[in-house]
Amino acid sequence: MKKILVPTDFSTEAENALKVAAQLAKTYKCELHLLHILEIPIHQVDPISGFSELPEAIFFMKLAHKQFTELKKKDFLKGLKIHEHVEFHEIFKGVFQVCKKQNIDLVVMGSSGASGLREIFIGSNTEKVVRTSKTPVLVIKNDHPEFKIENMVYASDFETDSKASFANAVNFAQLFKSKLHLVMVNTPNYFISTDDAKSKINQFIEDSNLTNHTITIYNDVNVESGILNFAKSISADVIGISTHGRKGLSHFFNGSISEDLVNHANRPILTFKIEDN
Repeated sequence: MKKILVPTDFSTEAENALKVAAQLAKTYKCELHLLHILEIPIHQVDPISGFSELPEAIFFMKLAHKQFTELKKKDFLKGLKIHEHVEFHEIFKGVFQVCKKQNIDLVVMGSSGASGLREIFIGSNTEKVVRTSKTPVLVIKNDHPEFKIENMVYASDFETDSKASFANAVNFAQLFKSKLHLVMVNTPNYFISTDDAKSKINQFIEDSNLTNHTITIYNDVNVESGILNFAKSISADVIGISTHGRKGLSHFFNGSISEDLVNHANRPILTFKIEDN
């Protein structure tokens, strides 16, 4: 991991994410890229330069750079190499463009978690960031003076289409030197025997070269509760899930389950993209 992107609106939630990103950057000797979005109407932005000549746009761009300057004076950022980006895009498009141009390895985003995934960080587009980002996204909701990932949950239905994203999760677990806790949630509407579930998981991970992991079949009333309760039971530092860009979050985490999970989890969420075929 060499480059971390932190989208910011200079809020408390965004600063919580930046503090975590700074800790990771110092530990793994990464560069930090800060991104601020100016949502100028698209017809007022030059399609070639991506810049707007509107006086208002120029004013807000200068203001953003001034805020960047003040932000970089924070003690927790001392000694880090920091790059600034101001984009005239919707937030999810801006994140995608910077990740692509700068070869970003991880996006760290702040979240208040007030009203579900659609309301975290910057308006309703954050869900699209999680869906569309080919780069893993770490969602931070609280202040973490000492951020560590000793125990990482990876919740899945362990279907074949999740294998590539799972490999990415394994890479991060190994980078963080985390114990990876694999969990499949059994519910009244989706139930298979423990033996069958463990056999399915073992077949799924047989080529993954895992050395520090556990396998749990967890019974609960629904998937969201199962993931949250299991994560609580082992005092997990992070909950990892896979996301599907074309049809929303993976069918295991579809609809309100994914939104409720991010909304109700006090723990950080780390998402990995399932590539469409």
